[in-house]
Amino acid sequence: MEETVQKLLAEGHGILAADESSKTIDKRFAALGVESTSETHRRYREMLLTTPGIGNYLGGVIFFDETVRQKIGEKTFPEYLTGQGIVPGIKVDEGLEPFNGTEEKITKGIESLDNRLKGYKEMDLKFTKWRAVIQISDIFPTDAFLDENMERLAEFAEISQKNDFVPIVEPEILLTGNHTTTRCDEIETKVLRVLFAKLKSKNIDLTNLLLKTSMVLPGKDSGVKAEPLEVAHATLRALGKSVPPEVAGVVFLSGGQTPDEATNNLNEIVKLKEDAPWKISFSFARALQEEAMSEWGGKDENKLSAQEVFIKRLEKVSNARNGKL
Repeated sequence: MEETVQKLLAEGHGILAADESSKTIDKRFAALGVESTSETHRRYREMLLTTPGIGNYLGGVIFFDETVRQKIGEKTFPEYLTGQGIVPGIKVDEGLEPFNGTEEKITKGIESLDNRLKGYKEMDLKFTKWRAVIQISDIFPTDAFLDENMERLAEFAEISQKNDFVPIVEPEILLTGNHTTTRCDEIETKVLRVLFAKLKSKNIDLTNLLLKTSMVLPGKDSGVKAEPLEVAHATLRALGKSVPPEVAGVVFLSGGQTPDEATNNLNEIVKLKEDAPWKISFSFARALQEEAMSEWGGKDENKLSAQEVFIKRLEKVSNARNGKL
């Protein structure tokens, strides 16, 4: 696990979240007029993964169950990446379900997790990810929901480490809503405090765990756009109040931001972090992929130009990860 953590957090490197569920990638392909089939998903991911030079910027890639079984030639995607020195990992939650008949959505999949990890172990995967989502409103998140959702996230970490996987715990604060930056700061702090109390109660080894979390931002419907410096101050303040120093690293999700917004905000956070005890990096999905996916558009003849777009964004985000934009 220690070797995996070091590779994932290597200087200038981050994690590509290529773990969209079939439902999510269906939506993204539909918006581009691309037919969504298992084969088009494979061709799209192959375009990303065979981009020359990605090993200079990526320490790891998170897959979805469908994708982890697909191949480039004779090699599975994980085998191909391992050969490039990039660590393959897997999203292991099974999506969302209503919590006690309310609008809040809790993550499922704990009951079958241990058994599934045995299979993933045979595929030589090295790390796992579990996503919990938290929406902000005047009444959400409720305490009962938060308690149960973070309990499942801690159980995921416990089961992962018992199977020698590095867990990435992902409590995502959704950008939807009209909340202020102050309200987001308050909820992010509360969520992370509950999470780390649960992790501590299970004696999780925090030196072999990564936190994937949201930047502190005002809600999309608030009409407010926070500047990078404000985002950086608010985000580091929330983390400082809630994340233990022994946590190996904090990798940010892009969560509804544009590629430039996510990149610029990351750059400012790194520049401002001073003596923060954790390594800070990225685990972006759309912010890394959106431009390349649009350029590719489902056409093999666009593969090279899409790869050029992808590597340029990776280079920018890697520079931001070093605070050097």
